[in-house]
Amino acid sequence: MDEHTLALLLVIMLLRGGFLLVNGFDLIGDESYYWDWSRQPDWCYYSKPPMIAWLIGAFTWLLGDYTFTVRLPALLLGTVFLWFFHATAKSFYGARGGALALLLVLATPINVLANFLMTIDAPLYCFWIMSVYYLRRALFDQQARAWLWAGLASAAALLSKQSALILPLMLLIFLALDSRRRDLLKKEFLFYLAPIVIAAVPILWWNQQHEWVMFGHSKSHFGNPETVSLAKHLQWARDFLLYQLLLVSPVLFVLVVLSSAQAAFNFKRLPAEQRFLLLMGPALLLGVLLLSVLQKAQGNWPMPFYFTGLILLAGNWLAGAWKKTLKYGIALGYAMVLLTYVLPIVLQVFKLQNTAFDPTKRFNSWQELAINVHFERLISLPNLDNTFVVALGHRYLASELAFYLPDHPKVYRYEPSGLVASQYEVWPGPQAFIGGNGFVIGETPEENLPAELKAAFESFRFLAQIPNPGKPSSPYYLYLGENLKFWPEIVRQTLDKEGYAPSEN
Repeated sequence: MDEHTLALLLVIMLLRGGFLLVNGFDLIGDESYYWDWSRQPDWCYYSKPPMIAWLIGAFTWLLGDYTFTVRLPALLLGTVFLWFFHATAKSFYGARGGALALLLVLATPINVLANFLMTIDAPLYCFWIMSVYYLRRALFDQQARAWLWAGLASAAALLSKQSALILPLMLLIFLALDSRRRDLLKKEFLFYLAPIVIAAVPILWWNQQHEWVMFGHSKSHFGNPETVSLAKHLQWARDFLLYQLLLVSPVLFVLVVLSSAQAAFNFKRLPAEQRFLLLMGPALLLGVLLLSVLQKAQGNWPMPFYFTGLILLAGNWLAGAWKKTLKYGIALGYAMVLLTYVLPIVLQVFKLQNTAFDPTKRFNSWQELAINVHFERLISLPNLDNTFVVALGHRYLASELAFYLPDHPKVYRYEPSGLVASQYEVWPGPQAFIGGNGFVIGETPEENLPAELKAAFESFRFLAQIPNPGKPSSPYYLYLGENLKFWPEIVRQTLDKEGYAPSEN
């Protein structure tokens, strides 16, 4: 990579780092949830492999449990992603193609979010494009060592999200269809596959020990549990399409889909490198677009598939396609990226904060809630030793309180349905606190509290009603359970329906 591009990436990283420091946004629920995972390192978790927890755990161990520290890995991984993305595009289409592809990916709002929010997307995107880069070097430059690097990158992608298994599958399809490279299946493909298999072993072992909970969660994303009307199918497709338009930008999304469809239609006539690009992303994107009509699909599912789609689009531009349209697409994309960065200022100027038009509402309420909860805890029990917290309702309440309460207490979640609906049900309950006192918080008035939870304590009383900053009409209720006698045993049911929030995907 030339010095000018490297300097550009460093400047982008510094600007994004400044935004992380000054924006003032609380962690979103998934970020605090993964941070809570990081406090208990393991080989796998309820819905994801362990990479996200390992990364957060490493950075918070070194630098402390701060919002910026949790998000810092996303910034660094995003910069590495840009490095490999540019290098990949350049290896396919030369310096001009690499520069244009970098210009395109920087014009997508999702690239902003992936460098700002520490979710599974940041490591997945980084290791995904690294895999494509090294596979390209192995396949078309005949660099033998690149097979190992590609395997290690794909293994890291698998440790980030189980959907990375698509990478070896699509490579297998590419090699099976390419008569000139089919012999690579005998040795090189197996060499590439070895690190992926090694990475999969502890994930499989953990799931075998925990009733295959991650696979049950993944399976629940697919299919419809009951008959769905045509109107519902169309609504799902509309919502999914809207996500793509917002995350990729409208013109770039349409151009990527058109160029992908064109390449798929002419698949047999494409050079091998373009067939590889198509199979490593755009073909999968077209498949997910179809899936979104058949069932509910999460908006971020196809994001890794756009990477080689954007590179393919850059190659089409070099060949003379969509010259003028692409300029408009880039301009609109950068306008949306700029709006993403200045959105907090816009909301403040137009007094739209915490209104229905404020997409940042879920960033802004958790510290305030934690301060109020902590104040009530100290009033009732000035000495918080041997106390714990129990959250009722969504897993986000448990993880956000665990992060933003000053003492970072152990927070449990009570799930009366019997479903293993989050990592909190995989972990054991507060049996270590038998004889201790527990603060119970949720949006549940006392008359609706589970009787078995109240009976678990020697005494149980209401402490305070606490405002819900994110939803004023639904306040939180804080209770104190004194002298925990036992933790209610719940007969676990098989997770055969959605017992999780849609954002956990």
